[in-house]
Amino acid sequence: MKLRQTPSDEPEVNLTPLIDVVFILLIFFMVSTTFQRESEIKIELPEASADAVEDRDEVLEILIDAEGHFFIGGEQVVNTELETLKGAIRKFLGDRKEMPVVIRADRTTPYEAVIRAMDATSQLGLEKMSLATNQPENGKE
Repeated sequence: MKLRQTPSDEPEVNLTPLIDVVFILLIFFMVSTTFQRESEIKIELPEASADAVEDRDEVLEILIDAEGHFFIGGEQVVNTELETLKGAIRKFLGDRKEMPVVIRADRTTPYEAVIRAMDATSQLGLEKMSLATNQPENGKE
């Protein structure tokens, strides 16, 4: 005896193709996304003192203007890319590897530019790094 199947009144939705599309999109975004490596910058912060700091002759001074442009040895770096900045620092240093670094940035300089300068010097193995600031005048902050 053959039994007939009773037709169901409710329509069925097949979710298998939808799940396939979602997984394919997930895989696509995971593969195409670029992840930025966060680098660690080790800095020994100097202690504040009222004494004048001695003037050093041999100092790598990196100047950063308000727009984030870099100046090394009085000359502007072509662009603000990390590799270009590292190349300019290498060119300025030559054979001198133990030169202290002073980063002087404008008050309105984007933090990204200062971090890029610190990152470039640390990747080149320069360990003596300091940030130049102005001392506040009496009564002003």
